[in-house]
Amino acid sequence: MGVRRQNGKILPPSKTDAGEPPIKPHKHQHQSAAVTHTLSLYLTNGLFFSLFFSVAYFLLHRWRDKIRNSMPLHVISLSELAAVTSLIASFVYLLGFFGFLDLFQSPTAATKPYPDDTLDDVIAPCAAATDKSEPPPISPNSDDEIVDSVVSGKMPSYSLESRLGDCRRAAAIRREALERITGKSLTGLPLDGFDYESILGQCCEMPVGYVQIPVGIAGPLLLDGKEFSVPMATTEGCLVASTNRGCKAMYLCGGATSVVLRDGMTRAPVVRFGTAKRAAELKFYLEDPENFDTLAVVFNKSSRFGRLQGIQCAIAGKNVYMRFRCSTGDAMGMNMVSKGVQNVLDFLQNDFSDMDVIGISGNFCSDKKPAAVNWIEGRGKSVVCEAIIKEEVVNKVLKTNVAALVELNMLKNLTGSAMAGALGGFNAHASNIVSAVYIATGQDPAQNVESSHCITMMEAVNDGKDLHISVTMPSIEVGTVGGGTQLASQSACLNLLGVKGASKDSPGSNSRLLASIVAGAVLAGELSLMSALAAGQLVNSHMKYNRSSKDVTKVQAT
Repeated sequence: MGVRRQNGKILPPSKTDAGEPPIKPHKHQHQSAAVTHTLSLYLTNGLFFSLFFSVAYFLLHRWRDKIRNSMPLHVISLSELAAVTSLIASFVYLLGFFGFLDLFQSPTAATKPYPDDTLDDVIAPCAAATDKSEPPPISPNSDDEIVDSVVSGKMPSYSLESRLGDCRRAAAIRREALERITGKSLTGLPLDGFDYESILGQCCEMPVGYVQIPVGIAGPLLLDGKEFSVPMATTEGCLVASTNRGCKAMYLCGGATSVVLRDGMTRAPVVRFGTAKRAAELKFYLEDPENFDTLAVVFNKSSRFGRLQGIQCAIAGKNVYMRFRCSTGDAMGMNMVSKGVQNVLDFLQNDFSDMDVIGISGNFCSDKKPAAVNWIEGRGKSVVCEAIIKEEVVNKVLKTNVAALVELNMLKNLTGSAMAGALGGFNAHASNIVSAVYIATGQDPAQNVESSHCITMMEAVNDGKDLHISVTMPSIEVGTVGGGTQLASQSACLNLLGVKGASKDSPGSNSRLLASIVAGAVLAGELSLMSALAAGQLVNSHMKYNRSSKDVTKVQAT
């Protein structure tokens, strides 16, 4: 049976394929069937629950009367025999319903949303289609038949790529199955125009489309004598324009200067011993300088670029948290450092056979969570960026004055953040710029949490006429290879900045430059927003430029 396509859409087979085309069930018919199944399940459960308790109550009263009248319990009447049979039957049903027996299966079990598979069972079929040595079989079935199989639970949704050998077709079938199961329309979520093979096995599993986020350009950002056009992916109005204004102010004053203070990704496993004394022995062993060279050799054999820099230990009772820090070249480096840590853990088992490895990550790293250890010790790239803004530029471009900016920064970013108990949040909106640049360049958006740690400082200089502004960001986690950086759109943005891929001349220089650009963009954003606040422009600008004119009452939602 052939499958016809038109403009990338799935169409039912023509009548010439095999007689009359199969009738495609409407999504509301599926909803009706699901409701009928659910209703019948409720009725059946209610019947057996009622039966169980009613016959149990009946038998207890009968046996109580027999005991009072000195009648033998083993002599039962026909009604008592029926009650005992009903009690046993309802009890067996309830055991099956609650999962103690496999005699009964819920009518919805075939279409349960989470099959009983391990993580590898789910990911492996998704990645199997990347193996080009043996092409996966192409299903001869029509798309409608495959959708029916997914809806009924006969075919796992995650196996479509490997079984069909066509990532675009798999996404379309999964999308149609999802619409039928949920009864919700995905109209408005684009399907065509995306290379689904590029994400297979590395970026996203079980895709049904992609989300469009506009990319704006702020700049030129004059940083360390070079100009950069900074791509920012965001849906917030005024953000790019505001950052662009900050770039202009810095450009007119000779630009900004940055310094990468430290470059090291971390991973901290947690291990447990029988006693706190043994835990302390491991801590002393790891922090002994005489053992570092041996551990570094073991760690470094996992990668050409991963190089162990140090190990910091913390103890909680008989548990040891080991925070490994290493350089990772131009990669963000989470996988690289994890492999090195695993090598060291395997090596330590020789001398610490009683060591129980609880987890490769014990949150002392700390990844994707606000933590004082990152704020103090740093993670990824630690960068400081500064600029001096002339009084004339502050007045004419930023529409405020130096004294007002310095006072606002002290009361808002420093004192106000302290009053709020902020952890690494001594800034106006560093997260705004970090998130926008991260999404545009293929970084992990979740690492915006610690990457946005930033303290903004402002000071009047040159006899109080000019403004010195700086941002210190201790944990910018970026890479120019791996993950989302390999996708076409994100790769184009990295290419725009001149940091695409790995540096052949100086490994790690591209990722460090990207971190400096992030800090420079944050500096521009901080300067502009603080100026808008000092001048009382924030509300007016957002009311003018960040308000939708669309009548949302006319937007229909299914």
